[in-house]
Amino acid sequence: MKQLEASRLACVRGERRLFDQVSFRLDSGGLLYLAGANGAGKTSMIRLLCGLAPPADGEIRWNGQPVDAVLPAFRSELCYLGHNNALQEALTVGENLRFLASLAGDTLAPGAVPKALARLGLKNIESRFVRHLSQGQKRRVALSLLLLAKASLWVLDEPFVALDPAAVALLAQLMGEHLAQGGLAVYTSHQKVDIPAAHSQVVELGS
Repeated sequence: MKQLEASRLACVRGERRLFDQVSFRLDSGGLLYLAGANGAGKTSMIRLLCGLAPPADGEIRWNGQPVDAVLPAFRSELCYLGHNNALQEALTVGENLRFLASLAGDTLAPGAVPKALARLGLKNIESRFVRHLSQGQKRRVALSLLLLAKASLWVLDEPFVALDPAAVALLAQLMGEHLAQGGLAVYTSHQKVDIPAAHSQVVELGS
């Protein structure tokens, strides 16, 4: 059983307090949707949850322990996908994915990359340079990391950006499968997407 818990989180940017006293608990199989208008602090919350910035107040716990105390173990179970696809234009698709997997400490099995790409509708592009791909293809390459990572917690900032309706439906399905297998997911989105989850909750920032 995995658990991500936030207790009375606050975030300040400059002179502005983006949010305050935000608490939630996410258990295995749970989905959390971070909602709010532009500037409400959704991306800032994502950064806090990934350990990329400290909260102004409050605490984040992973499996009952403060994240700061178990940061290496926490990050080994975290797969973060932000606005930026984090792909190197001068490398091939396969080189990018193997490099990013190695940064996360994952050793990929033979055939794992083409299998993941095929699931995202990207057959036979492993040897293509990223600079030759469309924006939608680049986004799907980045999303294939979700299938390659051995992570129980997915934290996704606007994951549906640049995806066509079929790819949006596919990603929602992949997220549902991850949750059904006991994973956890936190995401932001300006699109209303139906994601199958046994347990889901919404945190409205800036309200």
